Amino acid sequence: MRIIGRKFEQKQLQKIFQSDMAEFVAVYGRRRVGKTYLVREFFNEKKCLFFRASGIHKGPLKIQLNKFKQEIENTFYKAYKGTRLSPFTNWHEAFAALKDAIDLYSGHETIVLFFDEVPWMATPKSGFLEAIDYYWNRYWSENKRIKLIICGSAASWIIDNILHNTGGLHNRITLRLRIEPFNLSETKAYLSYKNIHYNAEQILMLYLCLGGIPFYLNALEKTFSAVQNINLLCFNKNGALYDEFNLLFASLFKKHEEHEKIISLVASKRNGISRRDIESALHYKGGGLTQRLNELEEASFIIPFTPWKKERGICYKVIDEYTLFYLTWIAPKAANRISKHMTDDYWQVLSTTPSWQAWSGYAFESICFKHLHQIRKALHIPNGSEATSFNYSANKKSDSSGIQIDLVFDRPDNTINLCEIKYCSSPFILDKKYAQHLLDREKIYCKITQTRKQIFHSMIASGGLKKTLYSKELIASVAVLSDLFKE
Repeated sequence: MRIIGRKFEQKQLQKIFQSDMAEFVAVYGRRRVGKTYLVREFFNEKKCLFFRASGIHKGPLKIQLNKFKQEIENTFYKAYKGTRLSPFTNWHEAFAALKDAIDLYSGHETIVLFFDEVPWMATPKSGFLEAIDYYWNRYWSENKRIKLIICGSAASWIIDNILHNTGGLHNRITLRLRIEPFNLSETKAYLSYKNIHYNAEQILMLYLCLGGIPFYLNALEKTFSAVQNINLLCFNKNGALYDEFNLLFASLFKKHEEHEKIISLVASKRNGISRRDIESALHYKGGGLTQRLNELEEASFIIPFTPWKKERGICYKVIDEYTLFYLTWIAPKAANRISKHMTDDYWQVLSTTPSWQAWSGYAFESICFKHLHQIRKALHIPNGSEATSFNYSANKKSDSSGIQIDLVFDRPDNTINLCEIKYCSSPFILDKKYAQHLLDREKIYCKITQTRKQIFHSMIASGGLKKTLYSKELIASVAVLSDLFKE
């Protein structure tokens, strides 16, 4: 099997594999992002003994221990047919049996211990954390052949209980890998590997709705267009993503109903929402809300940001494409998805409406922020530049009107690029009226920020920018859709 993308992650795994010391690695990321696949396929190509044990969602301790026992038997005793271990009654017995199996192993290869979906193993009062704490510190941390990798979709659990552990595992992690969804380039490579050869526009349509989640992309039918696939996956009762949202949150969070309320509220606010407004709308306060927000952030569903001139006011935006698509287009119509009015071209019709055009422009802005590296290259933005968005709401006493700038690059060379983002299927036409709008916005921006830096105007237009008198005079640089697909 082939690993698509993940170049940085593979370099890090290669480094720990070649290390002359014991390694304790934490791998985390949202559900369906390909964590297990990455670790499994990477070490399948290596000369090592690979032991993998996986937690079972809501599985009783007895079943978890029995599966762990079977994995020890299959990995270490497969040459001894019929060898069976006595049943374990707790995790200390399970890890003692694993230690014995490692000690008896006669090979000289590196031993990779991969504990997958650890949050499902380490249930309250199970004793899992105490056991792994003891056996790592007592035996395995001094064995240079041991590479221990723990993995989980509940990212916040990994961070709170492993990375920020205040007990015996404190500061024991030697590498942390947060696995993110594919970017556009990786998505294209993955689809090509699956023999789905879409052009950039088709891939962008999929990305707007599904994001770069390998599991979702794997469900695509190669004979269907992007619109047809979205209709099949999301709006058909038998579609792979028909009930994905509910399963996604239920598998990640114990109190998933609260997380769903929070993210539904955040998704309804295009420019983000402050914590204060979340507290007011949902009547959540204090540590409980902080924990829920942190969990959503670590699972890559939302991102915190500080609006201009509001250093103390943290706001949040949804950055997961599928979640945003679901809450906007699927959830409101959930009751009708199985009605006789649903047709095979349901989404094809809906995706041509003005509402979709407006929403897709907003979603494209979010995608651009995930591809800042590519945009910087296309616009010739130097390293060290700070990328932000800019929103200013004028008060009643102000003589300036409010403005919103999609993307601002504040550069170290005494220059600022004000970027306009446009999602369009054909080259955007910058006419006299729109050019004046950009100039007026520049004037307000300079007045409000009191900057004296050189201002450049740039455009990020998926369909390109048509050359006109106004575009030649005003626009210094342009990034198009193909630029976002570059590495």
